[in-house]
Amino acid sequence: MVVTAATAALIACSSGGGGHATSGAPAPSSRAQQSVEEGKPSEPIGVSAGGVTTRIDVPAESTEEQYAQACVAAKKWIESQGGDPATLVEPMLKELQAGTEPGPATFNSTWAQLSTAQQAAVIIAVRAAAQAGC
Repeated sequence: MVVTAATAALIACSSGGGGHATSGAPAPSSRAQQSVEEGKPSEPIGVSAGGVTTRIDVPAESTEEQYAQACVAAKKWIESQGGDPATLVEPMLKELQAGTEPGPATFNSTWAQLSTAQQAAVIIAVRAAAQAGC
């Protein structure tokens, strides 16, 4: 429905119809609708099969100090677990998201208290820690 409305709006604008779609405008083909749907961005929040938020597509927001503190805390947690750091990103994010106590990896707040932009920064810090980026 959104695709149809957007297509109708584009047709109206490009036909010089003053922003109003004409009733004689042909309906877009199913192929045109499909290509518009394929081109639309994915959901801004990615959740794993285990229910863990693993991606947030918004600009990250943190101070340099917060980011460094989160990255170092994540690095310490990852090192304490042992094994392949890349496989520990999701378990650490799961722990942070379920946590009820503020901590350095979540800017001395709980996950639920963080804005979406701050949550994005935490995810970036955890990923960086797993790649030895801090």
